[in-house]
Amino acid sequence: MSNTQSQRLAYGEELVALGRENRDIVVLEADLGKSTMSYLFQQEFPERYFEMGIAEQNMVSTAAGLAVSGKIAFCNSFAVFAAGRPYDQIRQTISVGKLNVKICGSSAGLSDFGDGSSHQAVEDVAIMSAIPNMTVLTPCDARETRQCVRAAAEIQGPVYIRVLRNDLPDLLPEGTEFRLGAPRVLKDGSDAAIFAHGAMTARAMEAADALERDGISARVVNLCTMKPFPYEAIAQLAEGMRAVVTAEEHNYIGGLASQTALALRKAGIPMDYVAINDAFGQSAHSPEELLEYYGLTKEHIAEKVKGLL
Repeated sequence: MSNTQSQRLAYGEELVALGRENRDIVVLEADLGKSTMSYLFQQEFPERYFEMGIAEQNMVSTAAGLAVSGKIAFCNSFAVFAAGRPYDQIRQTISVGKLNVKICGSSAGLSDFGDGSSHQAVEDVAIMSAIPNMTVLTPCDARETRQCVRAAAEIQGPVYIRVLRNDLPDLLPEGTEFRLGAPRVLKDGSDAAIFAHGAMTARAMEAADALERDGISARVVNLCTMKPFPYEAIAQLAEGMRAVVTAEEHNYIGGLASQTALALRKAGIPMDYVAINDAFGQSAHSPEELLEYYGLTKEHIAEKVKGLL
């Protein structure tokens, strides 16, 4: 996991690649194109790029109109704004109408470390997952981000993609295919299962390596599809384990911890979580400083596993 890449750059580059292949791809931005990397699409296809300014509600409404006319519309902003400000338009227009609009929530979680709670989305997965007809994707690295962009374009209906600001380690081997709703076992084990999504997947891998040195065998499972959530697959992957721990850079309410608890409600397996305990973020000097403060580290994951065992 030594090589790291930018999810944002992967997102922007894959949008451009899709634009070359499909003239129905259009992109809308809310004044943050150089942060979300949607400006790469603007440079190549200015006639299919719509800068809406700081007006997320108008952006989503315009995207709905473009979708009705046969376009595949990608909307972009920071996750806290993309999921929060246009909620009514997302729910009432896009999701009720099952329109072909894709929303990228960029700089999600605590990754926008310098701007504090107003810019840090720690509840966006819960918000988007609660909306009927919405698909929610939370890629763990740059390669999976590219796969999610392509999958979103193919899915008929609304999609939310969660992307972080900081670079993430490469986790997925080349040639791996994306299947909606299919968990990926990145490391097999027999004592405990660690389910993770987004940036916490890499930390789950590091925790599993540390546990292995202590004689504990941990299975690491990456959950990119947060909705439709693979309840049956999670139950099967947890079968035979003596402990289950979830890891996410998100509020434990309405995120992976809540969903996994539902999946395992009849399994009788001891479970715990590593997540944000129902709190807003805050400003810091680095994302690592925030992850340490909120207990989102490989050490915390390993401690949770040991505690259950």
